[in-house]
Amino acid sequence: MPKKRKSRGRGKGDKGKETKVQCDGCGAWVPRSKVKRVTRYVSYVDPQLREELESKGAIIPRVPVTKYYCVSCSVFQGIVKVRARECRKEREKLG
Repeated sequence: MPKKRKSRGRGKGDKGKETKVQCDGCGAWVPRSKVKRVTRYVSYVDPQLREELESKGAIIPRVPVTKYYCVSCSVFQGIVKVRARECRKEREKLG
């Protein structure tokens, strides 16, 4: 059976088994090297209150929240775009 990608869609190489993480979109268990990781900084303070406090000089901390998405959920949510067949083998910078 032909392979679609040289890496089989993973970054594991020839290392054997690796841990699985749960997708935050659908709950599927996906190998750690295959998931798309998204880190967003979240503030637990209401945005209007935060604006007022920062204008007074207060420092409001933001906490990083990391979410893991499987390939299908990341395509559905627009984190990863579907690429043309010729472009799939080229590495794309995330950011």
